[in-house]
Amino acid sequence: MKTSIKLFSAILLSLATIPLTAQTQRDLDNYRQPDQRGVNDFEAVKDSTTSYDGVHVRIGGASTLQFQALDHENSGAEGTPVLQEIGDNFNLATANLDLDVVLYDGVRMHLRTYLSSQHHTETYVKGGYIQIDKLNFISQGFAEDLMNHVRVKIGHMENNYGDAHFRRTDNAMSLHNPFIGNYLMDSFTTEVGAEVYYFSNGWIGMLGLTNGKLNQAVTRPETTSPSFLAKFGYDDYISDDFRFRLTGSIYHTNQTGSAYLYSGDRAGSRYYNVFTDVDGAGDGFRAGRINPDLKNEMTSVMINPFFKVGGLEFFGIYENAKGKRSTETDSRTWNQYSGELIYRFGETEDFYLGTRYNVVDGTLVSGEDVSVNRFQLGAGWFMTKNILMKAEYVNQKYNDYPVTDIHNDGKFNGFMVEAAIAF
Repeated sequence: MKTSIKLFSAILLSLATIPLTAQTQRDLDNYRQPDQRGVNDFEAVKDSTTSYDGVHVRIGGASTLQFQALDHENSGAEGTPVLQEIGDNFNLATANLDLDVVLYDGVRMHLRTYLSSQHHTETYVKGGYIQIDKLNFISQGFAEDLMNHVRVKIGHMENNYGDAHFRRTDNAMSLHNPFIGNYLMDSFTTEVGAEVYYFSNGWIGMLGLTNGKLNQAVTRPETTSPSFLAKFGYDDYISDDFRFRLTGSIYHTNQTGSAYLYSGDRAGSRYYNVFTDVDGAGDGFRAGRINPDLKNEMTSVMINPFFKVGGLEFFGIYENAKGKRSTETDSRTWNQYSGELIYRFGETEDFYLGTRYNVVDGTLVSGEDVSVNRFQLGAGWFMTKNILMKAEYVNQKYNDYPVTDIHNDGKFNGFMVEAAIAF
């Protein structure tokens, strides 16, 4: 705790030394706004216009707090772990610190730090990247025609597999998530790599390569194997009031032995302590999520349709993941399906109502075929563009899990309320 206090104090002191002119918030080029303006944005817009007038530091962040009123239960059969009792109360508040630095015309750095999270109460860096939209640092106008369509991202960063990660809660950053919980199979990982994008008349293409590691180290070189990812799709307005987007993504990793695509979030879920037993074992900080445990020779494909007509929007997921553990000889398959319907209303769409239905099914390491389904009802109010109040009812059920599994005939349900701030 003392170390965390010292580190946080040092961060505050260093920020205080930045000149006031550098702290003036302004819209950055090729940047997804963290406030209400960033809702329903995916990849940051690609624009050749510039506001560059020297190095500029944008200090941002996010904070959330939830009140949780959930109940959980399982079969209670002999051999099934006994769940711990949980009640109605506030969760640990979470906080992020974001630094976005314009280094040169068309060159920007992003760094996100988790100041507090469910899994780590201490401060630690999530990751960051450098984004290159122009090559003027080589010479003015260098490859300008090409760079009007091309973007390069390099870093230890959140990899752009699928579109679901743009709508998920990233620790304290939850303003763009219309619900409180994330998806069942929460595809999110941070790996060292590079992504190259091409944008043209609504069409989007991306190719990426990473080192396949969540925890970076030069040890165990036999587990290092490059991971490949790609995305292709279309996103544009069919008419003034009708936006349509459809993308397909793939993530493939070879013999790393520790692929983290579905377990890479180290911050923690929003459903605190559900399916934790009396001894503290169980789902832990990933409560409510499903990890298919495919760590070797894994290929995942995700297709995401999105449309918005007036205030009505739909976002969907079809996902297929196939792989195995290093101790297995045969691959296993998991599927995810999700559909959410949101209606936004008010003069500037400050209010919304929504529902989401999410299902996964697949085969456990032990061989059983299981499934999980979740139903969510949500509502939200943007009090300002930086402040969102939202509420959710959630009902999740686990089907066909073995009697020795904590999820045997399991379910949890109840209400949650969350206050979210992002700037």
